[in-house]
Amino acid sequence: MEIKIQCGCGTKYKFDVEPVNGRMPVGIVCPSCGNSGIADANQQIAQKLGSAPPTYSPPPASVPPPPSPPVGGSLRINREVAEAPVADDAPRGGGNSLLDRKIFLVKEHVTIIKLTDTYDIFDPATGQLIGVAKEEPPVWAKWLRLAVEKSKLPTAINIYEVEGMPPVASIKRGFTFIRSKIDVIAGDGRKLGYFKSKLLTIGGGFNVFDHADQQIAEVKGNWRGWDFQFLDKSGREIGKVTKKWAGLGKELFTSADNYVISLSGGRTDPDAAALLLAAGLAVDIVYKEDE
Repeated sequence: MEIKIQCGCGTKYKFDVEPVNGRMPVGIVCPSCGNSGIADANQQIAQKLGSAPPTYSPPPASVPPPPSPPVGGSLRINREVAEAPVADDAPRGGGNSLLDRKIFLVKEHVTIIKLTDTYDIFDPATGQLIGVAKEEPPVWAKWLRLAVEKSKLPTAINIYEVEGMPPVASIKRGFTFIRSKIDVIAGDGRKLGYFKSKLLTIGGGFNVFDHADQQIAEVKGNWRGWDFQFLDKSGREIGKVTKKWAGLGKELFTSADNYVISLSGGRTDPDAAALLLAAGLAVDIVYKEDE
């Protein structure tokens, strides 16, 4: 049966379970704050079974008590904002789950007439919606696009894990004349760095600078093949942006701009993930408009 819980922290999540003796067979915790949800789950099970919540009777003294249910168990918990199951290796517990990931499938919303772009962000291994990127320029700049080339006007792209909540990262560009400069801001307001387009390049790309104006990487590749590398100063690939994907994500591709952004290496650094995700969006939303 399906159980839906709203934690005291405000997080909504749900899961399927087969009750044992009218109660939860394992423990369950909130995926955001870690608080136990077993009492609420047992109450819902009792309501669905049409019986009073079972009471616990201690075993005879000669029989050792059964072990407590393991916290977390093996249940797959879904937040209400994401209907697909959470992958086994998906981030759990506290922290920012979107930027704890290493791979993103970005899928453009398709409309006939639009002044701004919106992109859904998926886990390409499961098809789970994990975020959204929305272009949200100043109102005056949005409507000025009807008369002026939008690649020259200021814009902002906000990346949300959950719509209606503060963004986890933002991409901001001012007026552009010859070379575009894109600032990347963390959700807590820190400046993570910026991108600056190259004056002369074959295939397109831009340099990546940190908050102290030191170049730390570059993004280079080709527009036609949509295959970009994210390289550190030594030339080592630390990520890539590509339309070539053999996983579940290929089923989500349409004629619109859809691509996979992936980080290389071991443990994910949320700031690095934010920069790489921003770089992929900048390639498509910002720099491709200059073609």
